[in-house]
Amino acid sequence: MFAGLTMIQLAFALAATLTAAFVRGLAGFGMAILLVPVLALAIPPREAVVVANWLGLLIGLVGLKKILGASEKSALQIGAVAVIATPVGVWLLAVTDPALARLAIALIAFGSFVLVLLPKRPAHHRPSMTETGATGLISGVLTGFAGMPGPPVVPYYLRRAIPAQLARASMMTIFLITSAAGIVAATLLGVATTREPLLAALLFPAVLLGNWLGSLAFGKIGDATWRSFTGGVLALSALAALWKLLQA
Repeated sequence: MFAGLTMIQLAFALAATLTAAFVRGLAGFGMAILLVPVLALAIPPREAVVVANWLGLLIGLVGLKKILGASEKSALQIGAVAVIATPVGVWLLAVTDPALARLAIALIAFGSFVLVLLPKRPAHHRPSMTETGATGLISGVLTGFAGMPGPPVVPYYLRRAIPAQLARASMMTIFLITSAAGIVAATLLGVATTREPLLAALLFPAVLLGNWLGSLAFGKIGDATWRSFTGGVLALSALAALWKLLQA
């Protein structure tokens, strides 16, 4: 037994973490969206959310200088609003009926995929402060509620005519900020325990390897291929959320 997990559970969690981290390295998002539901099969959902936030913080710190230098100013604006909203999400996680929580997460994931399918914004489009603030608000609530800040952030960047490198770095900057906010809020509100950092430490080597492999792949594909891949990841996430809802 390692941190309360059997060897089979730990192997399953490591494989899932490696895959999710590869997606993160290539797409710039998706680690928490893919990882939280899988971890929740082996540990309680609340712990899965906190572990995902710990992993997001640790891998974000590894590439901190690189992403901050390559991200858009809006990333810090969205991150700041998300920090304020994250405790609301943690509180919702603590009081919401699990069936209702699954429904909300599924609808949000599916809605984000639909937004990505919409036509791109015009090349001259610049998001308003209202759009930017709403993105940060929803991202923060989802960070605390489900450990998934990505659903509102991905369409915000993916629908705009900006370089893939800029979009990817901006999303990673936001997810670093929201991961830290999620850990702090969960700790202050009594949702986090001392077990999650240990689980994160066990899984982090798989995150490092998967993220490195994904980053290598990112440097070898074109912008159009990258956008297709990220849209596919969001689609699979939405389908997985809906499937889980139907199985409840």
